[in-house]
Amino acid sequence: MPQMKFKLWLPVLLAAVLAACSQSHQAMEAPAAANSAMSSQRAQKAEKLGTRWGDEVQSSVHSVDLRRVSREPLAQGVLNYSSKDYHGRSVNSISLASGKVELSVRGDDGDLLPIFRDRGNYYLRGTDGQAYRLVYKNNSNKTLEIVASVDGLDVISGKQASKYASGYVLHPHGSLEIEGFRKSSSAVASFIFSSPRESYAANSDNGSIRNTGVIGTAIFELYDPNRRTNEPEAFPADNGYAKPPTR
Repeated sequence: MPQMKFKLWLPVLLAAVLAACSQSHQAMEAPAAANSAMSSQRAQKAEKLGTRWGDEVQSSVHSVDLRRVSREPLAQGVLNYSSKDYHGRSVNSISLASGKVELSVRGDDGDLLPIFRDRGNYYLRGTDGQAYRLVYKNNSNKTLEIVASVDGLDVISGKQASKYASGYVLHPHGSLEIEGFRKSSSAVASFIFSSPRESYAANSDNGSIRNTGVIGTAIFELYDPNRRTNEPEAFPADNGYAKPPTR
Protein backbone atom coordinates (compact mmCIF):
# COMPACT_ATOMS: atom_id res chain seq x y z
CA MET A 1 0.00 0.00 0.00
CA PRO A 2 2.73 2.60 0.76
CA GLN A 3 4.20 1.89 -2.65
CA MET A 4 0.91 2.65 -4.34
CA LYS A 5 0.62 5.94 -2.46
CA PHE A 6 4.18 6.84 -3.45
CA LYS A 7 3.51 6.07 -7.11
CA LEU A 8 0.42 8.24 -7.07
CA TRP A 9 2.16 11.12 -5.30
CA LEU A 10 5.19 11.26 -7.54
CA PRO A 11 3.32 12.26 -10.72
CA VAL A 12 1.39 14.86 -8.76
CA LEU A 13 4.63 16.27 -7.36
CA LEU A 14 6.25 16.31 -10.77
CA ALA A 15 3.21 18.00 -12.25
CA ALA A 16 3.35 20.67 -9.56
CA VAL A 17 7.05 21.24 -10.16
CA LEU A 18 6.53 21.44 -13.93
CA ALA A 19 3.65 23.87 -13.48
CA ALA A 20 5.80 26.04 -11.26
CA CYS A 21 8.63 25.95 -13.81
CA SER A 22 6.21 26.82 -16.58
CA GLN A 23 4.82 29.77 -14.65
CA SER A 24 8.32 30.97 -13.82
CA HIS A 25 9.38 30.66 -17.45
CA GLN A 26 6.34 32.60 -18.67
CA ALA A 27 6.93 35.30 -16.09
CA MET A 28 10.45 35.76 -17.43
CA GLU A 29 9.34 35.81 -21.07
CA ALA A 30 6.87 38.68 -20.78
CA PRO A 31 9.43 41.39 -19.86
CA ALA A 32 11.81 40.05 -22.51
CA ALA A 33 9.12 40.38 -25.18
CA ALA A 34 8.27 43.87 -24.00
CA ASN A 35 11.94 44.86 -24.03
CA SER A 36 12.32 43.42 -27.52
CA ALA A 37 9.34 45.47 -28.78
CA MET A 38 10.73 48.62 -27.17
CA SER A 39 14.16 47.98 -28.71
CA SER A 40 12.56 47.48 -32.12
CA GLN A 41 10.65 50.76 -31.81
CA ARG A 42 13.81 52.62 -30.77
CA ALA A 43 15.69 51.11 -33.73
CA GLN A 44 12.97 52.15 -36.17
CA LYS A 45 12.93 55.66 -34.73
CA ALA A 46 16.71 55.91 -35.03
CA GLU A 47 16.54 54.76 -38.66
CA LYS A 48 14.06 57.46 -39.69
CA LEU A 49 15.38 60.30 -41.83
CA GLY A 50 14.14 63.64 -43.09
CA THR A 51 15.61 66.19 -45.50
CA ARG A 52 17.00 69.47 -44.26
CA TRP A 53 17.53 72.81 -46.01
CA GLY A 54 21.10 72.54 -47.28
CA ASP A 55 23.73 74.76 -48.85
CA GLU A 56 22.92 76.97 -51.81
CA VAL A 57 23.49 75.40 -55.22
CA GLN A 58 23.32 77.33 -58.48
CA SER A 59 20.44 76.05 -60.58
CA SER A 60 18.82 78.33 -63.16
CA VAL A 61 15.28 77.90 -64.49
CA HIS A 62 12.77 79.94 -66.46
CA SER A 63 9.01 79.76 -66.82
CA VAL A 64 7.29 78.35 -69.90
CA ASP A 65 3.62 78.35 -70.82
CA LEU A 66 2.67 74.77 -71.67
CA ARG A 67 -0.67 73.02 -71.35
CA ARG A 68 -1.30 69.70 -69.67
CA VAL A 69 -3.00 67.16 -71.91
CA SER A 70 -5.19 65.98 -69.00
CA ARG A 71 -6.06 67.25 -65.54
CA GLU A 72 -5.05 64.02 -63.84
CA PRO A 73 -1.46 62.74 -63.90
CA LEU A 74 -0.29 59.87 -66.05
CA ALA A 75 1.13 58.25 -62.95
CA GLN A 76 2.12 58.87 -59.36
CA GLY A 77 4.91 57.27 -57.38
CA VAL A 78 6.15 57.14 -53.80
CA LEU A 79 9.71 56.42 -52.71
CA ASN A 80 10.24 55.93 -48.98
CA TYR A 81 13.68 56.54 -47.47
CA SER A 82 15.52 55.91 -44.22
CA SER A 83 18.93 54.81 -42.97
CA LYS A 84 17.72 51.23 -42.43
CA ASP A 85 20.11 48.51 -43.56
CA TYR A 86 17.79 46.90 -46.07
CA HIS A 87 18.65 43.40 -47.25
CA GLY A 88 18.14 41.76 -50.60
CA ARG A 89 18.78 42.83 -54.16
CA SER A 90 18.97 46.57 -54.80
CA VAL A 91 18.19 48.49 -58.00
CA ASN A 92 19.57 51.75 -59.37
CA SER A 93 16.22 53.22 -60.42
CA ILE A 94 12.49 52.69 -60.32
CA SER A 95 10.13 52.70 -63.28
CA LEU A 96 7.21 55.14 -63.39
CA ALA A 97 4.33 55.64 -65.84
CA SER A 98 4.75 52.17 -67.36
CA GLY A 99 8.42 52.76 -68.05
CA LYS A 100 8.08 56.20 -69.60
CA VAL A 101 10.10 57.67 -66.74
CA GLU A 102 12.93 56.34 -64.57
CA LEU A 103 13.69 57.81 -61.16
CA SER A 104 17.06 57.38 -59.49
CA VAL A 105 18.74 59.16 -56.59
CA ARG A 106 22.34 60.31 -56.81
CA GLY A 107 24.55 61.06 -53.82
CA ASP A 108 26.97 63.97 -53.51
CA ASP A 109 29.80 61.64 -54.54
CA GLY A 110 28.10 60.98 -57.87
CA ASP A 111 27.11 57.41 -57.06
CA LEU A 112 23.55 56.16 -57.28
CA LEU A 113 21.99 55.33 -53.93
CA PRO A 114 20.56 51.81 -53.54
CA ILE A 115 16.81 51.33 -53.80
CA PHE A 116 15.11 48.21 -52.47
CA ARG A 117 11.70 46.74 -53.25
CA ASP A 118 9.54 45.06 -50.65
CA ARG A 119 5.95 43.95 -51.28
CA GLY A 120 5.47 46.39 -54.13
CA ASN A 121 6.91 49.38 -52.25
CA TYR A 122 10.29 51.03 -52.87
CA TYR A 123 12.75 52.05 -50.17
CA LEU A 124 15.82 54.25 -50.54
CA ARG A 125 18.74 53.90 -48.14
CA GLY A 126 20.36 57.19 -47.13
CA THR A 127 22.86 58.44 -44.57
CA ASP A 128 22.45 61.34 -42.17
CA GLY A 129 24.40 64.35 -43.51
CA GLN A 130 24.53 63.08 -47.10
CA ALA A 131 23.47 65.42 -49.92
CA TYR A 132 21.40 63.92 -52.71
CA ARG A 133 19.51 64.82 -55.87
CA LEU A 134 16.54 63.33 -57.70
CA VAL A 135 17.27 62.25 -61.28
CA TYR A 136 14.43 61.71 -63.75
CA LYS A 137 14.96 60.21 -67.20
CA ASN A 138 12.34 60.42 -69.95
CA ASN A 139 12.26 57.26 -72.05
CA SER A 140 9.42 58.49 -74.25
CA ASN A 141 9.05 60.92 -77.15
CA LYS A 142 6.54 62.99 -75.15
CA THR A 143 7.14 66.23 -73.29
CA LEU A 144 6.38 65.53 -69.63
CA GLU A 145 6.01 67.52 -66.44
CA ILE A 146 7.42 66.31 -63.11
CA VAL A 147 5.77 67.50 -59.93
CA ALA A 148 7.98 66.38 -57.05
CA SER A 149 7.68 66.55 -53.28
CA VAL A 150 10.04 65.76 -50.41
CA ASP A 151 8.67 65.16 -46.92
CA GLY A 152 5.27 66.38 -48.07
CA LEU A 153 6.61 69.73 -49.33
CA ASP A 154 6.63 70.93 -52.93
CA VAL A 155 10.25 71.17 -54.10
CA ILE A 156 9.58 74.41 -56.02
CA SER A 157 7.36 76.44 -53.71
CA GLY A 158 8.13 74.85 -50.33
CA LYS A 159 4.40 74.74 -49.66
CA GLN A 160 2.35 71.72 -48.71
CA ALA A 161 2.63 69.50 -51.78
CA SER A 162 -0.16 69.07 -54.31
CA LYS A 163 -0.02 67.10 -57.55
CA TYR A 164 -1.82 70.00 -59.24
CA ALA A 165 1.02 72.44 -58.53
CA SER A 166 3.46 73.53 -61.24
CA GLY A 167 6.40 71.26 -61.90
CA TYR A 168 9.54 70.87 -64.00
CA VAL A 169 9.55 70.15 -67.74
CA LEU A 170 11.13 66.85 -68.77
CA HIS A 171 11.88 66.86 -72.48
CA PRO A 172 11.61 63.78 -74.74
CA HIS A 173 14.48 61.35 -74.09
CA GLY A 174 15.97 63.97 -71.78
CA SER A 175 16.90 63.99 -68.13
CA LEU A 176 16.12 66.26 -65.20
CA GLU A 177 18.04 66.67 -61.94
CA ILE A 178 16.31 68.23 -58.94
CA GLU A 179 19.03 69.18 -56.49
CA GLY A 180 17.05 70.87 -53.73
CA PHE A 181 14.25 73.13 -52.59
CA ARG A 182 14.05 76.10 -54.94
CA LYS A 183 15.08 79.41 -53.36
CA SER A 184 14.92 81.52 -56.52
CA SER A 185 15.08 81.25 -60.28
CA SER A 186 18.84 80.83 -60.02
CA ALA A 187 19.47 78.72 -56.90
CA VAL A 188 18.21 75.89 -54.70
CA ALA A 189 18.88 74.76 -51.14
CA SER A 190 20.40 71.30 -51.54
CA PHE A 191 18.65 68.18 -50.25
CA ILE A 192 20.57 66.75 -47.28
CA PHE A 193 19.46 63.74 -45.26
CA SER A 194 18.97 64.60 -41.60
CA SER A 195 17.12 63.54 -38.50
CA PRO A 196 13.38 64.24 -38.71
CA ARG A 197 13.73 66.96 -36.06
CA GLU A 198 16.25 68.86 -38.21
CA SER A 199 14.27 68.49 -41.44
CA TYR A 200 12.91 71.42 -43.41
CA ALA A 201 9.40 69.97 -42.99
CA ALA A 202 9.71 70.03 -39.20
CA ASN A 203 10.98 73.62 -39.24
CA SER A 204 8.60 75.12 -41.78
CA ASP A 205 5.15 76.62 -41.30
CA ASN A 206 3.95 74.53 -44.24
CA GLY A 207 5.44 71.20 -43.20
CA SER A 208 4.99 68.43 -40.67
CA ILE A 209 7.51 66.05 -39.11
CA ARG A 210 4.90 63.32 -39.66
CA ASN A 211 5.58 63.41 -43.43
CA THR A 212 9.35 62.99 -43.25
CA GLY A 213 10.91 60.07 -45.07
CA VAL A 214 8.90 60.12 -48.28
CA ILE A 215 9.54 61.38 -51.84
CA GLY A 216 6.55 61.84 -54.13
CA THR A 217 6.30 62.15 -57.92
CA ALA A 218 3.39 63.03 -60.18
CA ILE A 219 3.84 62.87 -63.97
CA PHE A 220 1.79 64.80 -66.52
CA GLU A 221 1.95 64.81 -70.30
CA LEU A 222 2.32 68.28 -71.84
CA TYR A 223 1.28 69.69 -75.17
CA ASP A 224 4.38 71.39 -76.50
CA PRO A 225 3.65 73.38 -79.69
CA ASN A 226 7.35 74.06 -80.20
CA ARG A 227 8.32 70.42 -80.41
CA ARG A 228 8.94 69.09 -83.89
CA THR A 229 8.49 65.43 -84.68
CA ASN A 230 8.53 63.35 -87.85
CA GLU A 231 6.20 60.76 -86.38
CA PRO A 232 2.65 60.64 -87.78
CA GLU A 233 -0.15 61.52 -85.35
CA ALA A 234 -3.38 59.55 -85.45
CA PHE A 235 -5.30 62.18 -83.47
CA PRO A 236 -3.61 65.52 -84.15
CA ALA A 237 -6.58 67.54 -82.90
CA ASP A 238 -5.86 66.31 -79.38
CA ASN A 239 -2.80 68.56 -79.46
CA GLY A 240 -4.70 71.67 -80.48
CA TYR A 241 -7.28 72.48 -83.14
CA ALA A 242 -7.23 71.27 -86.74
CA LYS A 243 -6.56 74.01 -89.28
CA PRO A 244 -8.22 74.28 -92.72
CA PRO A 245 -6.18 73.20 -95.73
CA THR A 246 -3.99 75.84 -97.28
CA ARG A 247 -5.10 74.87 -100.84
